[in-house]
Amino acid sequence: MSRHDRRTCPGSDRASLYDDITSKIIAELKAGRVPWVQPWGTATAKASLAMPRNAATGRRYSGINVLILWGAVIEHGFPGQSWLTFRQALSLGGHVRKGERGTTVVYADRFTPEDEKRHARETGEDAATIPFLKRFTAFNAAQCENLPEDVAALSPPPLPDLIEPKVEALIKATGIAFHIGGDRAFYVPAHDYVQVPPPKAYFEPINWHRTALHELGHATGHPTRLNRDLSGSYGTKAYAFEELIAEISAAFCCASLGIVPTVRHADYIASWFDVLREDNRAIVRAASAASKAADFILSFLPDAGASDAAAAGGPRAIV
Repeated sequence: MSRHDRRTCPGSDRASLYDDITSKIIAELKAGRVPWVQPWGTATAKASLAMPRNAATGRRYSGINVLILWGAVIEHGFPGQSWLTFRQALSLGGHVRKGERGTTVVYADRFTPEDEKRHARETGEDAATIPFLKRFTAFNAAQCENLPEDVAALSPPPLPDLIEPKVEALIKATGIAFHIGGDRAFYVPAHDYVQVPPPKAYFEPINWHRTALHELGHATGHPTRLNRDLSGSYGTKAYAFEELIAEISAAFCCASLGIVPTVRHADYIASWFDVLREDNRAIVRAASAASKAADFILSFLPDAGASDAAAAGGPRAIV
């Protein structure tokens, strides 16, 4: 049995978890819904736009869990974005109401099989580790009773007149070359600059900010930043995967900044299907990379430490 064969034996349940998540995302896309673009600010969504947080620790959820929890908030009409485990509710003096069903979220980890450890000892090579996901159950604060008032309280939506200055300041603070003009939005890796049409080119001006954050998401992949593979040409799976990262990263940034853009036409849905069907871990990897990209961008906010410790003929462009 080869080393690769040995390492794939114990992961059937883990593979099933990846399959479950990917199947849900594909079903959403088939239904015409983009999981990272939810109908915030409408009658469908009772909660205001925000990144989901753990009500007990204050930590923000990241990666695929954001998409899972956003979906649950919309599906069940929860009024807020605060979550906690059954035991955390008890530790805070409250409890989950009888009959409530939780939402399965995941924790990414790695382990080293014993045969890999043995192989490493015999050869002096590094032992290969296997990434996997653990399941656990989270409950929305609205599914609990007797929680402290500060935990159960809903965060008020941000004031809309504070959004644009904050985004403009953030763009400057990143130090990424950012040009406004033309009629296309794109990032050019070879010259490391972003270009976005002026806000007046957008029917809904708020969408300029989402577009700008999408292109900044691409720019985080530059070798001097997060060093992602940006070599995929238009129409390839690598290109589609990078588009997934930038789309989800922009959604995470919008949520963190309180920006509620209108739903974007899903230009790349067909190519996303190909990526997701071929690799059941693609959406998890894309969401993880998107979290890192969003965290990189948002780290340039003046209060980032306090609030979230945590063209044709020219060079190839990523749009």
